Amino acid sequence: MNVFRLTGDLSHLAAIIILLLKIWKSRSCAGISGKSQILFSLVFTTRYLDLLTSFISLYNTCMKVIYIGCAYATVYLIYMKFRATYDGNHDSFRVEFLIVPVGGLSVLINHDFSPLEILWTFSIYL
Repeated sequence: MNVFRLTGDLSHLAAIIILLLKIWKSRSCAGISGKSQILFSLVFTTRYLDLLTSFISLYNTCMKVIYIGCAYATVYLIYMKFRATYDGNHDSFRVEFLIVPVGGLSVLINHDFSPLEILWTFSIYL
């Protein structure tokens, strides 16, 4: 196990958990972009679809599942549980202006023209 990867994974996981705890303890998602969290969920989902086809290690599988679960838990808290505190007027980024070009680019420029590779490339570009 590479110590730098472990340190990076754990610090990223700590940041995600801190965000979830902040939302839960304050009972508010004010100041957090729901659209950014949806994009994070989309990135993790498309990047880690290889979970369904290949096994690398228990650590790798667990971290991928935890990242995906935490990303969707954050989206759930923002848009369902604490939706009254979400300020959609300030979250004004037009996501489609990012998704459509990235989708097209990932189809045109990728390593291998397979669905998993295109989706992985999409997650990298996004």
